[in-house]
Parts: sequence; structure tokens; C-alpha cells
Amino acid sequence: MRFSEIAAVALATGAAAYDVPDNLKQIYEKHKSGKCSDELSVGFDNGHDHDGHTFTYCGDIHNAIYLHSSEHGGQYVDMDIDCDGANRHAGKCSDDHSGRSETAFMDDLKEFGIEDLDANIHPYVVFGNENKDSPDDRFDPRDHGMEPLSVMAVVCNNKLFYGIWGDTNGHTSTGESSLSMAELCFPEEDPSGDSGHTANDVLYIGFKGKDAVPGKSAKWKANSTKEFEESIRKLGDQLVEGLKA
Repeated sequence: MRFSEIAAVALATGAAAYDVPDNLKQIYEKHKSGKCSDELSVGFDNGHDHDGHTFTYCGDIHNAIYLHSSEHGGQYVDMDIDCDGANRHAGKCSDDHSGRSETAFMDDLKEFGIEDLDANIHPYVVFGNENKDSPDDRFDPRDHGMEPLSVMAVVCNNKLFYGIWGDTNGHTSTGESSLSMAELCFPEEDPSGDSGHTANDVLYIGFKGKDAVPGKSAKWKANSTKEFEESIRKLGDQLVEGLKA
């Protein structure tokens, strides 16, 4: 679905969101329909079609990594819900039966005064795969320059939101974020721990380098998703501004 086709949906929700800048709109359209020429790792699925293994971590965008599939005319990936971390059974995460008690970078959060990420508050993205059953189906973004707890850009529902790289997947699945990210992107779909967004139209962009890490400037002890996201927005805007189609 192109931006022109989903604009009406975004307007109908009435949700406050960041406008997608022109350079990011161009990137979204250009790379969705094209094939990835810099395949960093292949052989992943979207959490539903486990037989397809069509999704790729791609490096075609300078200084960034994104998920993509060239099938069906080109597509990005969906948004399954992750409730790992603190308060994993709280709120609308109460119906998540597959969550874990900790996220991948829990130890790195101690210096910021929290024990772990809270999926109900922190809009984090699950990026990278640590498939212990199949070494060939692993991908560690750190091997390609990404840093834990770095800012990520998410284009969804004709909107732009910022989150952090906060967790990894233990299998071959891709396209997963915390509940709070899904609530930002698709409030009209009423996401929960057991119900996410199934269309493969979400663009997740991870940024390389230490400059993408907000560190202590982020409000890790925020009481709301909006408060946390606003604390990383300035850095996110700077990173997105540097992207080239």
C-alpha cells in the first residue's frame, strides 16, 4: 500500500504523530518495490509464514539496516507484539502467553536506573535473531555497526515514530515490537499481547554507530510512552534527516 492510499487511514485515527519527511517517503517507496542488493542476512519469516523464509536484513540504505522482502512486488514486514521485560503481564499484555521476563539488553539499562524495559511504556523494536537451533538463521545487528538501545525509526500507517532497539528474537521471526509501539502505530486496531498488525507494510530502520544511542538523554523512567518517545525525538529527527534514498 502506497502513502497516497493510506493517508485517509492515518487521518481517520486522529492520533498525534510525526509527519513522515519527504526523504523518508522517497526511501519507503523506492526500497519497498525494489530488490535488496546488499543482503546482510537472509532466510527469515514474519512470524506467520514460517515456510516462506522470504525476509532479509538489508543494507541498501546508507548507514542503516532495514527489513525487506522482494516477494509480491516488494514488501516490508508486519508488527507482532512483544511483551518481554518488566510488567510483562500488565495491561493489554495480560493475554501474552509467550513473553519472557527479560529483554536482550537488560543489563545495559542498570546505569539508567531501571531494571528492564516495560513494553507498556517503552516503544522498543525486536531486531536481530539469535536462533540457537539453526546457526545459519542468526543475525546480530552489532556485527554491522548497530549499538544496543539505539534509536530506531518506524514508518507505519503513514506516520513516523521513534523507538529503541530493545530486544532480539530467539527464532527466525521478524517484524515485532513492544505493545506501546503498536499502540502508537495502529491504535485503531486495538493491539494486545496476542493481537498485532498483520500487513507487511511496516518499515523498521536501525541506525549504525554510537551517535544513534540516546544514553542518559532518554527518559528511561518515563511514566508514559509519549514522554519517552519525545525524549528521543530530537535524536531521531537528526538520524532520519541524514538518510538518503
